[in-house]
Amino acid sequence: MHSRPLRYLGLSTLLTLLGACATAPAPVKGPETYFKEGEAAYASRHFEDAIAQFKKVKESYSNPELTAQAELKIADAHFENGAFIEAAAAYEDFRKLHPSNEKAPYALYRLGLANYNQITGIDTDQTAVKNSVHYLEMFLAQYPGSEYTEDAKAKLADCRAKELAYENYVGNFYLRTKKYPSAIKRLSEALQRFPGEPGLADTLFYLQQAYLKSGDTARAEEVAKRLETEYPAKAREAKGEEPKGEGAKPAAGKDELPMIIFK
Repeated sequence: MHSRPLRYLGLSTLLTLLGACATAPAPVKGPETYFKEGEAAYASRHFEDAIAQFKKVKESYSNPELTAQAELKIADAHFENGAFIEAAAAYEDFRKLHPSNEKAPYALYRLGLANYNQITGIDTDQTAVKNSVHYLEMFLAQYPGSEYTEDAKAKLADCRAKELAYENYVGNFYLRTKKYPSAIKRLSEALQRFPGEPGLADTLFYLQQAYLKSGDTARAEEVAKRLETEYPAKAREAKGEEPKGEGAKPAAGKDELPMIIFK
């Protein structure tokens, strides 16, 4: 007589248990698992997925050492993904949060590279060049014996050449637009800032032209002598004495001066 209600009660209990099993949350992964998944995604060049997993490690707040590794991996993933602005910010954050970490030299080196890889043309904003010089010089001063020293020196030398090329570009612009005092000031300062740079041959030539066209023939002659002494090939080119082979540039003494563009 009571079998039917009992049967319904048993069925109801079974459905309740089945529903509870269906809605039970998935087991929570630990930070170590997230880190391994991030490394796997990184190795497969799925950088966005890697970043997402490494961020979960950070958000766990359970393992400071693993968190630091995840923070650096996030920066590396941004870098390898070509997101250099985000990479630079992440490397800078790592340096601030972990100044004594064994990877601090690496983070500073990569910070310099992240800025270096943002450099575009000579006629664009030069902030990336300036930032690259700043961080690469800092790296070389703090870690002169690092395994990354030679590459940092090469990148810094390239940046310094780019800085001088930009000064020549601006000085040449002032020269061509007949703003001779501005050209003289810019080019004279470049001579002081970049001693020994090969690009000073152009600096001296433009400066000599600026003095000449401004009417200061005495100083024009002084600069011309220095150009001939320090960069005789450039001096001969300026006089139109260099042979013009295939693909040669027009002589620098022409009124229409060439524009300097980064390759």
